[in-house]
Amino acid sequence: MRPDVGEFAYGGTVHRLSRQEARRIAVRAQLLDAARPVSLLEVVHHLGVVQADTTAAVAPSADLVCWSRLGSRYQPDELRSLLDDRSLVELGGVIRPGADIGLFRADMQDWPGREPLRDWQIYLRSWVQANHACREEVLQWLRSEGPLPARELPDSCAVSWRSTGWNDYRNVVKLLEFMEQRGEVAVSSRAGRERLWDLADRVYPDSPVVPAEQAKVRRDQRRLAALGIARAKGPECPVEPQDVGEAGEPAAIDGVRGTWRVDPSQLRQPFRGRAALLSPLDRLVADRKRIAEIFEFDYQLEMYKPAAKRRWGYYALPILYGDRLVGKLDAEADRRARVLRINAIHQDVEFSAAMSAAVDKEISDLASWLQLHIELG
Repeated sequence: MRPDVGEFAYGGTVHRLSRQEARRIAVRAQLLDAARPVSLLEVVHHLGVVQADTTAAVAPSADLVCWSRLGSRYQPDELRSLLDDRSLVELGGVIRPGADIGLFRADMQDWPGREPLRDWQIYLRSWVQANHACREEVLQWLRSEGPLPARELPDSCAVSWRSTGWNDYRNVVKLLEFMEQRGEVAVSSRAGRERLWDLADRVYPDSPVVPAEQAKVRRDQRRLAALGIARAKGPECPVEPQDVGEAGEPAAIDGVRGTWRVDPSQLRQPFRGRAALLSPLDRLVADRKRIAEIFEFDYQLEMYKPAAKRRWGYYALPILYGDRLVGKLDAEADRRARVLRINAIHQDVEFSAAMSAAVDKEISDLASWLQLHIELG
């Protein structure tokens, strides 16, 4: 038996990995090793999802994710062009390959889920049904006038949306988001931070419905290919799960509890790392529990915290070096002053001269890509 393979109690094999091996699999699967990808379409097709969040303290997250892989040859206009020609589409606040829409059509048809429904799913269905007239009116407006922002659509909801958060009275926005989940409307484009909505059949490619169970298996397989290593089961996530079901092969990570699945194509592959600055919403760091367990890295996005309670900064970028997450870059782009202001570089481990040089080079490349000058805060 190979030294990296053990036996499950019920038979079969489990790959036994060190933390370093698990980290290298994760980094390589996320296209963050030294072998940079060639094209933007290749990046998004492999990653599967890229957050569409438009917060631009440094740059919008989707642009940072693409720049981290492609370097300064990446231009945001190219991403917009791929969205315009529907090679890529936005669904649920993330950018996906247009060709993947068929993997979601069965779930759209079964919205808000398959029986038996949970209480919250029953509530969502009842709320949409109660506002049937408004939904029909929205569809009619989009059919004749679309694409339109939510603020230009009529609010004739009979029952207002209420929550404990900031969604109070945002009836049309909530209705549109549920209609998106139902496959009736879609984000056609964005005007700055504002989503423009249109009928889904005018936005999504005409891809066939993949049966629900088959679609789930394929989504799990694609997710594992992008993550490299992930939990078999995890907490429910509203947009994109962090677990992968039965995809890949079982694995155990030294010093880490739980059942994991690994992409077998990533096993025993050579690894050559590099430095990279990551969006706080980058897929490598989006699962905070996974980076704590495998990378032993403590990180939170602190933009919603009061300034006095922030440890690393408003929009600190995780710093990758090789197969380790080694620190955070507190930076902000001041476009009026045309500077990339470096407030701090927080070192989780002491940087060697080589690490410092590599990180400084990435900061310089980031500033050059943004067409800003570096200013030390």
